[in-house]
Amino acid sequence: MQKVVLFGAGLSSSVLIDYLLENAAKEDWKIRVGDMNLALAQKKVNGHELGEAFEFNVTNSIQRLNEISQADIVISMLPAHMHVDVAKECIALKKPMVTASYVSDAMQELHEEAIKAGVTIMNEIGVDPGIDHMSAMRVLDEIRENGGKMLQFESFTGGLVAPESDNNPWNYKFTWNPRNVVLAGSGGAVKFKQEGLYKFIPYHQLFRRTEIVEIPEYGRFEGYANRDSLKYREAYGLNDIPTIYRGTFRRPGFCRAWDVFVKLGATDDSYIMEGTENMTHRQFLNSFLAYNITDSVELKLMHYLKIEIDSDIMYKLTWLGMFDETPIGLVNATPAQILQHILEKKWQMEEHDLDMIVMYHLFGYELNGEKRQRESFMVIKGDDKVHTAMAKTVGLPVGIAAKMILTGKITKPGVLIPIAKEVYNPVLDELEHYGVVFKEKVGEYRGY
Repeated sequence: MQKVVLFGAGLSSSVLIDYLLENAAKEDWKIRVGDMNLALAQKKVNGHELGEAFEFNVTNSIQRLNEISQADIVISMLPAHMHVDVAKECIALKKPMVTASYVSDAMQELHEEAIKAGVTIMNEIGVDPGIDHMSAMRVLDEIRENGGKMLQFESFTGGLVAPESDNNPWNYKFTWNPRNVVLAGSGGAVKFKQEGLYKFIPYHQLFRRTEIVEIPEYGRFEGYANRDSLKYREAYGLNDIPTIYRGTFRRPGFCRAWDVFVKLGATDDSYIMEGTENMTHRQFLNSFLAYNITDSVELKLMHYLKIEIDSDIMYKLTWLGMFDETPIGLVNATPAQILQHILEKKWQMEEHDLDMIVMYHLFGYELNGEKRQRESFMVIKGDDKVHTAMAKTVGLPVGIAAKMILTGKITKPGVLIPIAKEVYNPVLDELEHYGVVFKEKVGEYRGY
């Protein structure tokens, strides 16, 4: 019997754990699920005869080593910064590992060690990154194998609220880590390539430089650029492509309103604000505006950012309660932490709300002297509060990859991402059984 050890039983692990337990009898697996919250792990295992929950503290190196040494594969669903220590020990003990997180510089440095040890460390096999890589590579490889030359590649993903649960003017609710939403785009230079020219967007302009994309049956979405669209050129075999752009989806109007927080400095996480324990929502907003004893907070904001009084932006801010004298109640908080705290009061998913993942790729290419365009898109909704679209699209690819490693279908050693045909084809084929299906449109090449 093979032993699968999973570290982390949070929101994104729900569907993954179900998948592992559903396959346990057929594959002869024992599933061990560890989390700091033992009750949470026990709830996810749900008394399954081939499952076992245990209390796990990743900082306990003795416990960590003991669990890894007894595993046939380790799946890490821990916070991203914790993966490297786990990976180092997996390599030392010659145990394969799977995670959905981005390959950090520290993780990439383990590549040669993993090759020497003959160990597979599979990363970026969730939704974004993950399904985006695999679905894009399937089309890119097909175009190139038919003799096509790539001219343009654009890719967008959005974790959003499903239309039937969309009942606020922002058309948005938190369907994943709220902190990541608040800090989106603030971590470094935004880079992409457009018609052969390298383009850069400073953070203070990021949410004003957006694209509109139409998805059949689901309407219009706006996309803002991800941090570094150039990062995957080599991996995707697109070093010479004139246009490459990766972004995140929101509904139209979100980005222009979010830009208010960026321009004010309300998304800054680099310093502690004084007096936050006695501050209200209104005072928080006012703290970023010029002093004027006669003008209201609303008037100062509108004047500073040139917002009309009857604009959709003011309506969105008012709906959030930004102008209310509601106590914040946080001590020694950064602006970003305060903003997140305010947003969580209004953007939480309700008991019966459903989330939605939207993914879209645009391929422009030349074939037989003719320029063509191909669009590929996928929309999947959650079933309930536990089996969310996010949990499905993160957890299922991780589970499928783990199964492929345990059954010898993935054997390549090193720090990997899922861009090889022998990985992405089986994973995408199995995902179709769970409703993760891409549709396509072919049309006239429009350029960027």
